[in-house]
Amino acid sequence: MQRDRSVRALILGLGLLFAGTAWAENVTGEVIDLSCYLHHPATSRGATHRKCAETCAKKGLPMGLLTDDGSVVLLLEDHGNPKAYTDAIGKAADTITVDGDKVTQGGMTGIVVEAVK
Repeated sequence: MQRDRSVRALILGLGLLFAGTAWAENVTGEVIDLSCYLHHPATSRGATHRKCAETCAKKGLPMGLLTDDGSVVLLLEDHGNPKAYTDAIGKAADTITVDGDKVTQGGMTGIVVEAVK
């Protein structure tokens, strides 16, 4: 019984240790506006949706990357380098690679945009 508690405490401690983690990475995907993508994913991608996505980006709505495996990563501004984020969201409907710290919090994944390729 004591051993079970110790194992549970270890697992809980490891979970807390890795909650809210960040690691340097690059992510490649199509720049999408999350407002449209979450509401109607089938029609909110590609060149036909570019103008709408650009409008959403200008309004300050959240933007993300849709990766080849279907996951979505939220684009986050690096306050020390806002130009990289601006460059990323300016490429709505294009496929880009973003370098930066990938972060996870509460089940959501984002990347702090440090460079765009």
